[in-house]
Amino acid sequence: MITNDAVVLGILIMILALVFGTASSSRPAFRNFYRYVPSILLCYFIPAVLSSLGVFSAAHSNLYFVTSRYLLPACLVLLTLSIDLKAVLRLGPKMLTMFFTGTAGIILGGPLAIMIVSLFSPETVGGQGPDAVWRGLTTVAGSWIGGGANQAAMKEVFDVGDNIFGTLVAVDVIMANIWMAILLIMAGNSERIDSANGADTTDIENLRRKMEDYKAGIDAIPTLADTMKVLAAGFGVTAVAHLGAGYLSTAIETSYPGLARFSLTSPFFWIVVIATTGGLLLSFTPARRLEGVGASRIGSAFLYLLVASIGMKMNMASVVEAPGLYLVGIVWIAIHALLLLLVGRLIKAPVFFLAVGSQANIGGAASAPIVASAFHPALAPVGVLVAVIGYALGTYGAWICGQLMRLVAPM
Repeated sequence: MITNDAVVLGILIMILALVFGTASSSRPAFRNFYRYVPSILLCYFIPAVLSSLGVFSAAHSNLYFVTSRYLLPACLVLLTLSIDLKAVLRLGPKMLTMFFTGTAGIILGGPLAIMIVSLFSPETVGGQGPDAVWRGLTTVAGSWIGGGANQAAMKEVFDVGDNIFGTLVAVDVIMANIWMAILLIMAGNSERIDSANGADTTDIENLRRKMEDYKAGIDAIPTLADTMKVLAAGFGVTAVAHLGAGYLSTAIETSYPGLARFSLTSPFFWIVVIATTGGLLLSFTPARRLEGVGASRIGSAFLYLLVASIGMKMNMASVVEAPGLYLVGIVWIAIHALLLLLVGRLIKAPVFFLAVGSQANIGGAASAPIVASAFHPALAPVGVLVAVIGYALGTYGAWICGQLMRLVAPM
């Protein structure tokens, strides 16, 4: 019905405003609704429903291209420049151990899930070309290690077809939100679980105080000059990323064409790598303090526009058409969860560390604060801080996972 991208963009932004406006409302009805339905779920599903009804279509829109090429790298820069490695280290070894255990569970869980499902249903995880299942699963790895930005990056890096991508976006969103519901149930029973596990929870109170001090130290009312500096950081590094990607991809393709199978001849791969690396380098400079004037807030706005444009590609009929792929998702999440439970038991980590470490991977900065605040509202920034590491690692970790899945996928 609508093919004008200016109109579609306006609709998507109004959807996002509606979702976040109601999610922040103090009205009991909205508060009860969002207690069970994460706002990020609606950011995917409302555009998906409108697309399924024919209101607009990703096939007739360039919005995904614009958000993935311009807003995505800027988003990665703005979300990673706020990393304070000293603050992360002060979170303690158990927090970081659980986070990296969750990351390892995703990287290893993808190829293991393919191997397990292929034992009795090789056609479920097979396929050739852009719609090969292993290619599509790289986007899930990107989402589950980093977030929507890394998911979009993997789509382009591994040349994932729109059909399999649309199906696996639905798998990603549904499975991730089921897992988050389980983590929220664990949060509600954390005292009993920690007591049974013999976990020491005194570090959590230290975490709360440290995050409150950190936030108080950098928060400021942004001026126009501050906002322009934030945009300059994001789009300046994006410009460098595009420039460097063009040179590197061409040089590698000319001199080492065999590296194409590792995505090293893909311009988009280098755009994402350079943008992420640029954000990390800025975190060691005074630019890191741009977080205090809204760097991550602006980056998150870019991210949710990307999420909405990805939602336009979601295949809502996949639950019926490709139920086997949901089995892959269940096995994958189960491997991630079992590894976390095993390590958490061995090091006697509090449930808070397990839940936030997991959600910082699976849900990213969009939903990790939700899980963290279920333990204590003041701990929400911890979820953001840990999840930002996921944005930095998402591209690299998902690429490694993708290469492993390529090796084990049935031909």
